Amino acid sequence: MRNRCKWLLAAATAIVALLVLAVFGLFQSAKDGIPVLNYHQINDTEKNALTVNTEQFEAQMKYLSEHGYTTITPADMLDAWENGTELPEKPVIITFDDGYLDNYNHAFPILEKYQLKATIFLISDYVGTYPNYLTWSDVQDMNESGLIDFESHTLSHEELTKAPSLDEAKHQLTGSKQAIEWNLGKPVRFIAYPCGEYNEDIEQATKDAGYRAAFTVNYGLAEPGEDPFILDRVPIFGSNSHTLLRFKLRMTLAPLFAPLNK
Repeated sequence: MRNRCKWLLAAATAIVALLVLAVFGLFQSAKDGIPVLNYHQINDTEKNALTVNTEQFEAQMKYLSEHGYTTITPADMLDAWENGTELPEKPVIITFDDGYLDNYNHAFPILEKYQLKATIFLISDYVGTYPNYLTWSDVQDMNESGLIDFESHTLSHEELTKAPSLDEAKHQLTGSKQAIEWNLGKPVRFIAYPCGEYNEDIEQATKDAGYRAAFTVNYGLAEPGEDPFILDRVPIFGSNSHTLLRFKLRMTLAPLFAPLNK
C-alpha cells in the first residue's frame, strides 16, 4: 500500500511538472505576440454581447495606460515584422468592427483622454446611411485627430465565404477599400473579415485586392511568422459581463487558451 501511494505521488508530481512545462512553453512561444483587442459597440443602452458600457471601457483603457502598454497600428506591427522597425516594450492594438456611431460619441473621447490609438474597420456602405453608424464627417474628424486609423470591413458586411460568387466577394473587398480611400485620401491596407469568415479563395482575393493583412475573430495573439491574412485577435465581446477582471484574464491568458481554441 505504501509503495502504491509513493507511486501515485510520483506520477502526480510528474504530471504537474509536465503541465507546468507545457504552460511555460506556450507563454514562451507567444512572447513576441501582440494582443489585438476587438471591440464593437461602446454605450450604456444596448445590453448585448457586442456592447461594452462606457464605464467598463474607460476602466480598460485606464488599465492599459497605467500598466505601460503602448497602442500601435496594424501598419506599425507589419512594419516591425517585415522590415525590423522597433516596437515599444508592451505594444497593443485596439480595434473596433463595423463603425458604430457610439465609437465617436463614447469611445473616442476616452481614447483622447488617455491618448490611445485605435483602428476602426468600417462597413463603408453603412457610413452616413444608418442612424446608429458613423457619418463621413465623424470619420474625418477622428481621422484628423491622428489617433484613429480607418480600415475596411467590406461594403455591406457580407460574409465573404457565403457571397453568391467569388466576383461578389471581390467587389466587397475592393469597393470598401476604394470608398474609404476616396473619402479620407489615404491608403487602406487592412481588413477585418465579416464574422471572421474566410477560406483559401477569400484569402487570395484579399491579397489580390491590395491588402497587406487581414484579421479574424479567432481568440489569440497576432504573432510574427504566421500567415498575415488570418491574424488572431482578443475578442472583448461574447459576454454580458465585460468586467475589468475578464478583460485582464482574456489578455493575460491568450497564449494559453488560443491553442485550445484552435
